[in-house]
Amino acid sequence: MKKTVLFSMVAAAVLFTGCSEETKKAAGETATAAKETTQSAVQDVKETAQKAVDAGKKVAEEAKEKAAEAMEATKEAAAPAVEAAKEAVAETTGATEEVDGKALYAKCASCHGADGKNSALNKSEIIAGQSAADLEMKLMEYKAGTRDVSGMGNLMQAQVSRLSDEEIKAVSAYIATF
Repeated sequence: MKKTVLFSMVAAAVLFTGCSEETKKAAGETATAAKETTQSAVQDVKETAQKAVDAGKKVAEEAKEKAAEAMEATKEAAAPAVEAAKEAVAETTGATEEVDGKALYAKCASCHGADGKNSALNKSEIIAGQSAADLEMKLMEYKAGTRDVSGMGNLMQAQVSRLSDEEIKAVSAYIATF
């Protein structure tokens, strides 16, 4: 395309120097037309490139969505196997059904107090005197990330995220004795 424009310009220069006014006018018009054609072609290339970029972005976004769906499906499919593996490990290590709620409460005591009568970081409710069922429900909500009292949700979720359902029951039952 550059060669066409250059050729047109050279032809126009030759014609201007050795031709009549009418020829010079025609050469000027040819040069102008070549310039406009070149500009139009450049604009077409820009538009085509932008369409390609937009299409690429769309394909990437669709791939990202598909990957997220596949990851979620994999997590769901793996959950039963993970639970079965946990049970198998518990059986092979001789883990008993009895879970020591008092031992589990030890890490809670630093905020809630040895008797559960402290307001953790002066933000939480006092846990002493609550029923085991209420405490268990609240701990399960913290574990699931659906409970956030006074901005303590993330902290509590981190504390109970590794506890099994049995451990949550055991620590709830222990706290209910306060």
